[in-house]
Amino acid sequence: MRYLLCLLTAGTLSACVSGVTSTTPQWDARFGADVRIALARQIIDPDAGRNTDPVAGMDGRAARSAFERYQKASSEPAPQPSSFTIGVSGSK
Repeated sequence: MRYLLCLLTAGTLSACVSGVTSTTPQWDARFGADVRIALARQIIDPDAGRNTDPVAGMDGRAARSAFERYQKASSEPAPQPSSFTIGVSGSK
């Protein structure tokens, strides 16, 4: 009886193992495909590196002026609120 039970258990376990190994190659073949698809969808123009036409936009002086204003604004400390304001001013 014990021999028959061991044989039946071994047969059942081998059937489970063969079912798992048959799906693993299918999973491995598609591993990471969704990530690669998501990354590819984030690229607007894949041929952008080959474009030799310069970008049309701001001229150099206007861009430099905007950049300097940005740098100056980010280097100045934020104004301190008045000590008489009790959270009713609407500013953040």
